[in-house]
Amino acid sequence: MESTKQEIDYEFLPMLRVYKDGHVERLMDTDFVPAVSNDPITGVSSKDITIIQEPNNINISTRLYLPKLTTTTTTTTTQKFPLLVYFHGGAFCVSSPFISKYHNCINALVAEANVVVVSVNYRKAPEHLIPAAYEDSWAALQWIASHSSNNGCGGGPESWLNHHADFERVFLAGDSAGANIAHNIAMVAGSGDSGLNVEILGIALVHPYFWGSDPIGSEALNPGSALASRLWPFICPSNPDNDDPRVNPVVAGGPSLVGLRCKRALVCVAENDLLKDRGWVYYSTLSRCGWMGVVEIFETDGEDHAFHLYDLQSKKAKDLIRRLAAFFNRDMPPLP
Repeated sequence: MESTKQEIDYEFLPMLRVYKDGHVERLMDTDFVPAVSNDPITGVSSKDITIIQEPNNINISTRLYLPKLTTTTTTTTTQKFPLLVYFHGGAFCVSSPFISKYHNCINALVAEANVVVVSVNYRKAPEHLIPAAYEDSWAALQWIASHSSNNGCGGGPESWLNHHADFERVFLAGDSAGANIAHNIAMVAGSGDSGLNVEILGIALVHPYFWGSDPIGSEALNPGSALASRLWPFICPSNPDNDDPRVNPVVAGGPSLVGLRCKRALVCVAENDLLKDRGWVYYSTLSRCGWMGVVEIFETDGEDHAFHLYDLQSKKAKDLIRRLAAFFNRDMPPLP
């Protein structure tokens, strides 16, 4: 039995191996760091909760973050902050909100931006193929939105959201695959029958994973293009075309970006990232398609894909965090 387990069926390096007995071995982003009630450096608190647990193997968990409460308002128990729903990266098949690089990054972002964050842990391929990640992320957003009932006084089971989330200032964000999810969730929200009872003020896409069948820009000369072209067929064998609108949102004949349900969008790209040109095309298309929002783009010189996750203390990582924080806090109303 052991020898069968060690027989490799296929690999998707550098992320994982799948063995013939069905066992999946993930080769990166497998560590775990605990949530903390009060971070000694930032004062940010975090906790883990399971929001959906069903017998059919659907288990959606999140890590929640609450910024340090101050005494500038009448009472800290009702101090409100913008609400950010965050989707982590990892090519739809590795990583989670609970690993060190995401915990540390979101902790730093919460401290800088003073936002409440719900960091969503969605199901991963190859055990759970697309559309599982989208379905889980949408279910998580609906659960979050359930706290906005009762005239914004809190109608859900989570006290942090009831007492501290400003449902007039809801944002979606993510990096890489998570940015792809944020875009697609905003598109679903824009459909006529979505049933979402909160408005999405903005989306922030950090180094978004978008792709396509035909190379653009420098992609044809980049050796990483071969891996990128294999990813969507790997995670979505039911529709392996790299021009599926979920991975190529600007493909001819796909849904118009006019349907994006938010008022503001920020696209962040990195100069040396293979995916940079796709981010620029998304920005350009959104700018001219007739969408009634405001889109902006922020490029980091000399850096590669998701660079900030690996060195949060670098100047460029801090610049990116500050840029995101400014986006989430623009036009903040004065404190009462």
